[in-house]
Amino acid sequence: MTSSQLGQARGRRLRIAVDATGGDFAPRNIVDGALVAARHLDLGVILVGARELLRDELRRHDDVARLDVTVVDAPDTIGMHESPAVALRRKPSAAVRVAADIVAKGEAVALFSAGNTGATMLAAHRAFGRVAGVDRPALATTIPTAGRGAVLLDSGANVECRAQHLLQFAAMGTAYARVVLGVPEPKVGLLSIGEEETKGNELTREAHQLLRGSRLRFIGNVEARDLYRGQAEVIVCDGFTGNIALKVSEGLVEVVEEFLREELNRTFSTRVGYLLCRRAFRRFRRRVDYSEVGGAPLLGVAGLCIVGHGRSSVKAVRNAVAMAHRFATGEMLARVARELAPATVIHA
Repeated sequence: MTSSQLGQARGRRLRIAVDATGGDFAPRNIVDGALVAARHLDLGVILVGARELLRDELRRHDDVARLDVTVVDAPDTIGMHESPAVALRRKPSAAVRVAADIVAKGEAVALFSAGNTGATMLAAHRAFGRVAGVDRPALATTIPTAGRGAVLLDSGANVECRAQHLLQFAAMGTAYARVVLGVPEPKVGLLSIGEEETKGNELTREAHQLLRGSRLRFIGNVEARDLYRGQAEVIVCDGFTGNIALKVSEGLVEVVEEFLREELNRTFSTRVGYLLCRRAFRRFRRRVDYSEVGGAPLLGVAGLCIVGHGRSSVKAVRNAVAMAHRFATGEMLARVARELAPATVIHA
């Protein structure tokens, strides 16, 4: 949504368009999470999907009539296995496409989808257009670090990239880190297999040269083992590499938690120890659990789009919708665009 559209919406409750049939656990988790957000935040949700399917889900909630919830019929869904471009062309009534159009018309301030990431990106791109100076939108995922956190991009929107795209990702990530993470001068690292500038494939070597010649605060290559150490507040890579890095991290957290649970329940003394340390374990869980953040904004499109994990829980959906609302009310996109516009990233 543009600044003028947001201004027009200030007199009424802001609404989030939700692709209610996208994701592994749709529509139940999506509907339930969106309704939790509507109950506890001053926002409305537009649930987009097959009307009867969504109405069946809404019947489970006694307080729906008191919430700002609208259902928009969109009978088609794009599966995770489908080609995004082909599916969007063949399915004009796909929920994610209809939801993106709702935002483009100014009837909602943001789009949320936990469905096919490629389809969500294309739908948002076509409906909103791109920010000036950006060739490829990128997913910006906030990751926990020893400092204020860091933003990893691209985390899944672009499987194949050119070096110039990684430079643009770094510029967008820098603007995002300033606005959202509150870091005045974010450090930028390039994810590679070694710290030396000669390490990596052709893409990373070319990107290293472009980043080194930019006005960004580039600190060089960052290895995967240092991803969470806080050396850089912005970490750039192609979407294929970024998505693998995130999913390896998610899997590791789940395994570590399972190992800890087994060890802490092994003896009476360890069970007592766990009872004494429960708060610390809860804090640890909140720091590493992706559902606490909810989703990742798609930077580079001229509209607000939040992409959720395909396995999004009710909690993740609630937090993703809350993120969309927070970013809309804080005019995050406009602020990032203002940070990005004067930042000519290549030295003259």
